[in-house]
Amino acid sequence: MLNHLTFDCSHTDQYSQARAGVIHTDHGVIETPVFMPVGTVGSVKAVPVDVLKNDVKARIILGNTYHLFLRPGLEVLEKAGGLHKFNSFDRPMLTDSGGFQVFSLSGLRKMTEEGVRFASHIDGHRIMFTPENVMDTQRSIGADIMMAFDECLTANADYNAAKLSMERTHRWLDRCVDQYKNTQPKYGYYQALFPIVQGCVFKDLRQRSAEYIASKEMDGNAIGGLAVGEPAPVMYEMIEIVNQILPKDKPRYLMGVGTPVNILEAIERGVDMFDCVMPTRNGRNAMLFTKNGIMNMLNAKWTDCFDPIEEEGASAVDTLYTKAYLHHLFKSQEILALQIASQHNLAFYLWLVDQARIHILDNTFTQWKSSMIGQLSQRL
Repeated sequence: MLNHLTFDCSHTDQYSQARAGVIHTDHGVIETPVFMPVGTVGSVKAVPVDVLKNDVKARIILGNTYHLFLRPGLEVLEKAGGLHKFNSFDRPMLTDSGGFQVFSLSGLRKMTEEGVRFASHIDGHRIMFTPENVMDTQRSIGADIMMAFDECLTANADYNAAKLSMERTHRWLDRCVDQYKNTQPKYGYYQALFPIVQGCVFKDLRQRSAEYIASKEMDGNAIGGLAVGEPAPVMYEMIEIVNQILPKDKPRYLMGVGTPVNILEAIERGVDMFDCVMPTRNGRNAMLFTKNGIMNMLNAKWTDCFDPIEEEGASAVDTLYTKAYLHHLFKSQEILALQIASQHNLAFYLWLVDQARIHILDNTFTQWKSSMIGQLSQRL
């Protein structure tokens, strides 16, 4: 068993802050930059584990503490031997702390210094999340990387609210770190803790938060509270501010972001890890991301287009099925449409970060990214 998570930064692009590295965990290595498919309840929607591993080539996936706590519950997960054994994904897994889900339950929760009391969205029963029991819950789930319990605000929060929220996040982090250091992994492998930078869209708050998070000297660090309504240029500015402070020898994780363009822009600014529901959620709603732009598979123009979904695509489904067939499946509301689109989009996202890594190592990332940005946002 490792005694801590390690990160080797193999190379930094000559013309930007983009980094190629390797994260070492007890469940395997993770080459970065990396995109993590979101498996909220222990399942990446519409994508079986064998497809995740062999076609999508997922190196790490994400689970959600709030949802897994409610279903199947900690008793079942502990009896199974942790989430890896429960869902048969034997590669690294990360759990978010549930902070964002609590934030989204604004009408169902009450926040205090102790933690957050909320009503289950399933049956309404009352639950209390604290920094301490969130650490214990993530231990029980069995994540390789656990996130600190934080408070997330919308982008339009005023300065005073953002400051108070950030300070509470820091106090909660102190409690998370204490509980983390006073407990042991349940399943015989190392579990890392990543603190989360907050501060909304205010430069001085982001700087203070990044400094505080870095001072904890944990195995990695995350940037939270972005992609919650702020303009993209503001998000990029916040990333730049934070990454000037977060240590270069530890992985940096941008939570919940985003579009292919967002990801490339963040890689250029020194981010290593990403997650987002967009490839699967948009895929289930007939939106496909491709190297040449975005396709809405419900559009009539695909009715008799017998070209493959994507020439030289990243997934096996790209050349196996035609655009006309996928259009037909969506129009017919066939479940197979959701599977094909989700598989394609996830494989594309993984292909994109793999290509970014190749170009970082070749010192051609900046030129490649500039050419890709123009293509990725086109509507086909």
